[in-house]
Formats: sequence, C-alpha cells, structure tokens
Amino acid sequence: MATETVATTTPMDEIMKPRTDKREYRRIVLKNSLQVLLISDPETDKCAASMNVSIGSFSNPEGLEGLAHFLEHMLFYASEKYPVENSYDKYIAEHGGSTNAYTSDEDTNFYLDINTDSFDEALDRFAQFFIKPLMSADATMREIKAVDSENKKNLLTDSGRMFQLQKHLTREDHPYHKFNTGNMDTLHVRPEAKGIDIRSELIKFYDEHYSANLMNLVVYGKESLDKTQCLVEDLFEEIRNTNKSIPSFPGQPCTLDHLQVLVKVVPIEQGHELTVSWPITPSIHHYKEAPCKYVGDLIGHGGDGSLFHALKILGWSTELYAGEAGSTEYSFFNVSISLTDAGHEHMQDIIGLLFRHIKLLQNSGVSQWIFDELSAICEAEFHYQAKIDPISSVVDISTNMTIFPTKHWLVGSSLPSKFNPATVHNVLNELSPSNVRIFWKSNKFEEQTDKVEPWYNTAYSLEKITISTIQEWMESAPDVNLSLPTPNVFIPTDFSLKDVKDKDIFPVLLRNTSFSRLWYKPDTKFFKPKAIVDIDFNCPLGISSPDAVALSNIFLWLLVDYLNEYGYYARAGGLRYGLSLSDNGFMLSVDGFNHKLRILLEVIIQKIAKFEVKPDRFFVIKETMIKAYKNLKFWQPHEQATSYCSMVLQDNTWPWTKTLDALAHLETQDLANFVPMLFSRTFVECYITGNVEKNEAESMVNHIEDVLFNDPKPICRPLLPSQFLTSRATQLGIGMKYFYHQQGSNPSDENSALIHQDDFAMNSKLQLFRLIAKQATFHQLRTVEQLGYITSLTCRNYSGVKGVMFIIQSSVKGPGHIDSRVESLLKDLETKLYKISDDEFKSNVTALIDIKLEKPKNLYEESWFYWGEILSGTFKFNRVDAEVIIDKTAKKTAQNFVAALRELNKEELIDFFDEFIKVDALKKRSLSICVYGSNHLKEMASDKEKVVSPFIEIDDIVGFRKSQPLYGSLKGCCEEIPTL
Repeated sequence: MATETVATTTPMDEIMKPRTDKREYRRIVLKNSLQVLLISDPETDKCAASMNVSIGSFSNPEGLEGLAHFLEHMLFYASEKYPVENSYDKYIAEHGGSTNAYTSDEDTNFYLDINTDSFDEALDRFAQFFIKPLMSADATMREIKAVDSENKKNLLTDSGRMFQLQKHLTREDHPYHKFNTGNMDTLHVRPEAKGIDIRSELIKFYDEHYSANLMNLVVYGKESLDKTQCLVEDLFEEIRNTNKSIPSFPGQPCTLDHLQVLVKVVPIEQGHELTVSWPITPSIHHYKEAPCKYVGDLIGHGGDGSLFHALKILGWSTELYAGEAGSTEYSFFNVSISLTDAGHEHMQDIIGLLFRHIKLLQNSGVSQWIFDELSAICEAEFHYQAKIDPISSVVDISTNMTIFPTKHWLVGSSLPSKFNPATVHNVLNELSPSNVRIFWKSNKFEEQTDKVEPWYNTAYSLEKITISTIQEWMESAPDVNLSLPTPNVFIPTDFSLKDVKDKDIFPVLLRNTSFSRLWYKPDTKFFKPKAIVDIDFNCPLGISSPDAVALSNIFLWLLVDYLNEYGYYARAGGLRYGLSLSDNGFMLSVDGFNHKLRILLEVIIQKIAKFEVKPDRFFVIKETMIKAYKNLKFWQPHEQATSYCSMVLQDNTWPWTKTLDALAHLETQDLANFVPMLFSRTFVECYITGNVEKNEAESMVNHIEDVLFNDPKPICRPLLPSQFLTSRATQLGIGMKYFYHQQGSNPSDENSALIHQDDFAMNSKLQLFRLIAKQATFHQLRTVEQLGYITSLTCRNYSGVKGVMFIIQSSVKGPGHIDSRVESLLKDLETKLYKISDDEFKSNVTALIDIKLEKPKNLYEESWFYWGEILSGTFKFNRVDAEVIIDKTAKKTAQNFVAALRELNKEELIDFFDEFIKVDALKKRSLSICVYGSNHLKEMASDKEKVVSPFIEIDDIVGFRKSQPLYGSLKGCCEEIPTL
C-alpha cells in the first residue's frame, strides 16, 4: 500500500552563496521526488524558472538520432490544460518574457522569464510541459522541418563540423559517437521506410524518461519563499514519478584504435589550427581541487616563459587555449592552437614544444602558491560577482543541481578550495603521447584527404603516430625558454568600498576641456569593489576610407598583441580590457576589480603613446586580419544581409571586400606614417563609474591628457570643432521601397536570407508594435509556414533613426518568396491590430512598461545604458522615465511627450501603423536586402527584373548612399548637458 509523503525542506544556510547576495534560498523535495530550489528576490523585475531533465541525446533510441532534441521542440506546442497551439509562447511574449530550451548529451533544459505579475500563470503553463503535453500529429511534421532547418544552419560552421568529427572517431557503441541534432532523414525518411511512427516513438520516449525524480527545478520569484513554495507544490506535484534511474554511460569513448592518431581536416574557413586532445578522468569528481583548471591555466598561460609566448616569438601562433570538456562519465583535455602560415609548416615542432612544456610541469611539481593564487581570484570573483539575469541564474543552477551537492549548487566547480597535488599529477600523467589525438585543420589539405564524416561531410584523413615519433619531435623542436609563471601582481587584495559623498543618480560632467570630457558616476546601487572606464577616441581619420579602416584595425590588433604578456596577468587578476573601432575612431574599455585597475589603464595609455611598428608582428597581424576578412564570406546569409543593411543605412561604413583589398598592399611604413596622422587631431570622451572617488576619476583623465596631449612631444592635438565626426543615417524616400539583391558569398551555403527594414522614429510606438507582432511573426513564418529556423522581428537603431526589421533565413524558399510572405504577414498584422481587444492592448502596454522600467541588475548594465547616451550625444539619462511617464510640467515636444506610454491608446498605435508600417502606408520607407544561397541563385535575376517603378534597385551601396540625403546627427541636440 502506497503512502503519500509531503515536501521536505533544506534551510537556506546550507547553501553557500556570495557574501554580497541578499537573496534567500530554500531547497525542497516534492512528494513526487521532484527536487526544487526556491529563490526569493524582492528587488527583481523579472521572475524565472528552469527545469533540467536528466535525459539528453545520449538516450536517443538506436536509429532515431535527434529524438531527444525533437521532443524538446515539441513540448512547446500545447498541453491538455492549454490546448491552443502557440498559446504558451504568446502568453510569455505578451507579458514581457522569453523562453527557450536546449538539449545536451545527458540533459534537456527548459527555461523562461516573465514580468513578475504574470509569473503564476506562466509557471502553470510551463508545468504542463511535464504533466500532459499534446504532441499533435499536425505539429509533428512541421517541427521535424524546424529541426532539419536548425541542422542545415549548422552544417557549415567549423566548430560544429570539428566536434562531430571528434565524436565520429570514437567507439561506435558509445553514445558519444552518435549524431545528436537530428534531421529530416533521421526523424522522417528512415523511420518511415522502416514502418516506424515517429510520433509514437516520441510519446514513448517521453513516457519512459520524463519522470519527476529525474528533474531539477529552480524557481526565481519576487514573493517570499513560503508563498513560492505553495505555488510550486500546487503546480508541479502533478508530474508523475516513475522512479527511473538516471542513465549511466560508463567508459571512455576512445579505444586504443582512436589514440595516437593524427587527423588532417579540411575546414570551411581560411586558417590553420591544431587541437591536441587527451581522454582523461573527469575532474568533476574532484571539483574542489580543480586539477584541470590548474593545469589549463599553466598550459594556457600567456606570460613570459609560457608555451604561447614562445610560439608567438617564433611567429607560429596567434592564440592558444587549454581546458577540459566533457561530462560526469568521460572527459577530454584539449589544447587548441591557432597557427600562422609559418606555424602550419612547423606543426611537428609545435607538438614537440607542447609535450616539452607538459614534461616541465610534470617535473616541476605542483606549487602551493599557484593554487593559492587560483583560489584567491576565484573566491573574489564568486563573492563579488555581478548579479545576472534571473533566467541565466536559474539555468546555471538547475544544471548544477544534477551534479553537485546542495551546498554547492550556486558555486558549482568555480571555487577551488582544496590543494591536492596528487589529482593534478594524475591529470598531467594522462597528457601523454600514448593517449593523444591530434586534429590538424587547414585549407591546405584540400584534395589531400581520403575520408568523409557522414553527417557534416567533413573531409579528413587519419594516420597513426607513435610515441617515438612524438619523442623525436620533442628533441628536434627549437630551444626556447619554457618556465613556470611568476606571481601575479594583479591579484586584488583590497575589496573595501569607497565612502563617496556625492550620491548622483545620473552621470555628471566633471571636466570639459579642448582635450577631453569626463563623465562620472559613483556606484550607489551595487556596492561591489569594481569599476569601469570607457574611453572614446574621436579620431576622424580612423574610418575615413577602406585603407584607413584597415590601418586602424592593424593598429588596434598590434596594441592588443603588444599587451598580451602583461595583459594576461591582468585578466587572470579579474581585470578586462578591450580595443575596438567605433564610428568616429576607436574605443578603449577597462573594467574589473578597482584595486589595480589604474595600473592597467596607465600601461595601455603608455603603449598607445609610445606605439611603434614591429615588422615581425606587423606581418603576423596582417596575415591574421586578411584571413579574418576572407572568412566574412562564410557568415551565415542572415548575418550577411544584416551587414548589407548597415552599409546601406549607415554613413561612414565600407564593404569588407574594399577593406580586404586595402589590406593586401599595406606595408610597415604605411602604418608608421598613419598612426601619427590618426592622432594628429583627437578628442577623448571618458566615462568612469563604480567604486571610484571623484578625485580618482579626475586623476585618471589628467594622466591621459598629460601623456597624450601635454608631453614635450605630444602625439595628440585637440580636435577642432569642425572636425568632430558624427555618424549619420541614410535617408530613404517617403513612401518608397528599395531592394538590394546579392549572391551569398559562400557558394556552399544553400540558405538564403531576407532583411526587410522599415524605418521611422517614434520609439515607444515602434517598440509596442514589435512586442505585439513579434510572436505572431515567429508563429506564422517559422512554426506554420516553416520558412526557416532563423525568424525574428527586431527593432534597429541607425544613428538615432529607428526601424523595425524582419530577419528570415531559409533553405526552402528564396528571398523573393520570403519578401512576399512578409508583405502578407503585414496584412495579417493589420487585421490583428484592428481587432485587438482592450485587455490584450493594455496587457502589451503594461508588459512594455515593465520591460522599460526594468532596473539594471549590475554595474555593467547601468554603464552600458549611460555610455550609449554619451556616445550618441543625447545625454538623455532619464530616458526610461521620459518614455513611460508624461511630464505634465514639461514642454510638450517629441522628446518628452509623444512616446509616453502610460497614456498611449489603441487608436494612436493603429494610426502609427497605418502611417508608417502597413503595406501601403504613405510615410513608409522600406528596404529589402535579399541574399541568395546556392539553392535559390537562379531566382536572383528574375527577382531583380521585377523591381520596377515605383520600386528602386540599389546596385552600388556606396554610390547609393552618396546620392541620398542624410539625417541630422543626434550629437549636440540635447538642450542641456548635466554638470556637477
């Protein structure tokens, strides 16, 4: 006779959490054995949930590859309690949320987030995935097409191809060997030929494996733990428990036949790469000791004496990564090395140096101080981590619940705390020549291979290598300096918070000179010992031509290259830095623990001021950049279309092909001549925020001015007012529709893509339309018509000019057909808007208000918003309130009145749609970017012939931009700059 049990609880204090974390946690186990972690966060603007099911692709039945992934897709359709197809996704979208899922080897994870006042019903709908889903026959074939489209999207990505090849070269009787994604062949053609009903197999798989005791749920709410517990018990105790055991897949995927091999691989993209792999004992069982992290940090080190430093000096490598990948039952330790052309010719020497470095580590012993440094920075990162999105938190934790004891659900394996030399030695001993698999990827192997991997059609060849061969490589490799790293001076030790007197809620202008402008905001919300320094160097010459773009990029890449050895220690110490081109020059960002941030900033500024061209590094960087630009042609069609759209609509942008042409003829002297001219007229815009006092911020900018402008031989002079470069958007004709047709740059890609852009400026109405239309677009074009896996509706901003963008990538239909379907969809959306109920309209308005009023969760989110306002020149730091709440006392202008959401009514939105968006809208400005894959290339000529007046075909992007007027710049348009 069965007895009913009640939910059990685990007190919050048994779960280790960051010192600065104010949230409450509680573990409970429901009477059906479902394990749950409850999180209460009264400050949250979003609630979230994640259900991790301990069943993944490894459990696919023989001959039904992709079934677990297919099931993941099918559970979103409908349930017995909510039988209307797409009602779950529609509810989530209408209430400001998002939802998704993924399938891995051993797990399937479903997750959502939503505005707080809609969480209860969303959670109820979510629970039905695991109670009584409806996997209708009608939806089955449509979703097989979606899985097939997803797979086709991945076929030309080198990372996916290499991963599947590594899996292919393992034991056929191990699930690691299998193809996991699924496609039309595995889910329809083959089963049908065998008389197998795929829907019946799907239901059978669900019934056999989806048991409550194999599930881990995380629920992140705003309410108290007690209230959330009652809700969870009410909704999730209906999930049936069949007391299934978690599947086990013991044994390594590799036998002796799969070891001591050299595999030559032909990639899609340009370049050469070595991946050296060893099957090892999974370190997850020693997660407190972190042996693979210890070894990975040493092999992947970038400082003096490291393997990468030696390879860089030799001109053989541009990047090196080392670390573990795997699961609880098996694991691989991988070292990936990006090679230069010269490095490709010295593969044997590089392998020899790698094993020589491993031997050094084996002979040097395991150092307590190295482990202590690793432990110290991991502890600091954990306890002072930035708060992240609830949806990201719940996914991370639900995954951890399957692996770690309750105490470590939040920390996982990220906090090494136990020094154990034996486990490190065990890993190092497994990195032996007898255990190795070498994957050597290069385009130079074309027509030199004799095998093809069956799922991705990757060409490769395989040969055995002996231990003695690797020993010979070790002995013949050049004599270079390989040594252990020195202690890291960037490890922070001061985590105190500054006593800031000024509690400014918005950035204030501290300094405004002819050289620079300093915006400053102390951290008054997040209370972490971290800071962010953002610097925009306005250098008009930087992007003035394709040659200038090429030279500016080489300059920035060389700066990063020169900083590598020093910068590696900074990154290991919790600091980050980045250099990138901007639309008026280039930008520098430095962030992390504030204790030693200024040291890094000053080193970078000094490198800029004393920049010199080193010929050996110049040619390495030039070679790397040429390959990177050539590889742009392998972008997916929707990425190519988005790039073309930016080039049409954004001033001061250049086709990448022109920049590639410029790169080919550049020499060292060209860069030596260019850099002084680049800085000859410069203005520096700065934003400093975080755990920094006002005088510290001013001192940093003083230092920048002294080094760049006030040196006896300054490299910079102030920018003249007339020289300030501002990005501007191309103005399309009112009531006009433009087309740009282009062949996809990758002849092997059968996918085509369409970007359909309509532009207009009324921000809140635009965003509200997008919110209402987004799910309807996805459902119609992706779920019903199955045009393509990538289907989205998004808002875009080109230098202050807003627009709505439809993005569709398809292998089954060409851009002409897709464009006609977008037009048809707009007619459907017109009907939807005209018939929208008051309740649905108010629901969407409320959802958008909640989204806009969502508070930044950390310093980085806050900084991103304010820095964007500074860069655009609008300085509308109170933009959120202005767009949501009408200021009755303010002057009624477009800036502070037209977009106020709270008083927006349905008729105003319909008028906006009729005026700017619908098919024949009088003020509509429309642009369709059509990229043709190999499957649809024959349609391109006929589609172009159909572009007749009043439609306009764009043949030359740069020429078209020159023929069109530009919108005015937003920079300088604000009425008032806030000052301190």
